[in-house]
Amino acid sequence: MHKLPPYLSWSEIWFVIFCVITAAQVFYYLWFFQRLAFFRKTSKEKSQHHPVSVIICARDEAPNLAANLPGALVQTYPSTHEVIVVNHNSQDDTRYLLEEFKKTFKGLHIVNLEYEAKGIPGKKYPLSMGIKEAKHEVVLLTDTDCVPASEFWIEKMQDGYEDGIQVVLGYSPYQKRAGLLNKLIRFETFHSALQYLSYALAGQPYMGVGRNLSYKKELFFKNKGFSSVNHLPGGDDDLFINQVANGRNTRIVVDPEAFTLSEPKKTFREWVKQKSRHHSTGKFYRGKQQWMLGIYSVTHFLFYPAFIISLIYSPWTWTLSVFGLRFLIQGLVFFKAMKKLNELDLFPFWWLLDIWMIAYYLIFAPSLWKKPRMEWR
Repeated sequence: MHKLPPYLSWSEIWFVIFCVITAAQVFYYLWFFQRLAFFRKTSKEKSQHHPVSVIICARDEAPNLAANLPGALVQTYPSTHEVIVVNHNSQDDTRYLLEEFKKTFKGLHIVNLEYEAKGIPGKKYPLSMGIKEAKHEVVLLTDTDCVPASEFWIEKMQDGYEDGIQVVLGYSPYQKRAGLLNKLIRFETFHSALQYLSYALAGQPYMGVGRNLSYKKELFFKNKGFSSVNHLPGGDDDLFINQVANGRNTRIVVDPEAFTLSEPKKTFREWVKQKSRHHSTGKFYRGKQQWMLGIYSVTHFLFYPAFIISLIYSPWTWTLSVFGLRFLIQGLVFFKAMKKLNELDLFPFWWLLDIWMIAYYLIFAPSLWKKPRMEWR
């Protein structure tokens, strides 16, 4: 071991390292994440009801459509709206089910695609066709496995639009179920939303979630749709938003009535498969955003190991004082943000779930360089 300068000791070095990591974490909580925790919707001088086209892509999704589509079809909305379901070459009973729905709901518009688009994996092709068929400028996206949390979903989401706004980011939590896996899935979803919604509030939006996302048709076609990411199986939500969203044209909506609820995976293996596909697009984000997200993830991953090492080798009173500062700030931000996103039942376990994120990073880090699966269903 190299001999240290007389004015340094290993205990001091470990403590300084721990302080630097903690300072980075505290910075993210105080500069970014508190924005969502303490977010208050600004009052508008006048509210407007924009015509809206809801778009849902389906491929062999008859059971999900039967369970969830009525939630989108029975929305209470005073202005013109339609629900477009793009049936992408389904081999199950999707076509017949949609035809039955059409008999009752005249606002349902069915687009049947009978062939694949060569060289365009994922759902970008059916989604593009749905946007092309949309009658209205505001498009609102969700998935077949999602159901609106209320009958005012359309109204609440479109209320995010005002002059100059072209992108509205929503939140799509998972249904609350018993068991540890459900808590892990919901905490990861909350933690992801804490980041992308907070960054959007800081004027640095970098992604959206296709389960609850809205933007203008004009923006889509002006940027040539998904042409720049057509070769990738994912990216129809996060990479597109990464390219077109900025601090001037983006707003968030976190009213609980504007949420869409999804059914979580029932096995750990299914969840890992799902999340690995989602994480595979992160390496295509802009360089600045990769650094911004990377520094947070690395310091988050290193925080607890650095804490233990510093606790062993450095004065424990110093180490616990620094740990306590981050603990209090993080706990306050988590409490306020979880309350806002209707995830407050997770708060008693937040510190355990935060420690779990060490394993999470280890499990999903390989997806950043692995070749992603090419199909979307």
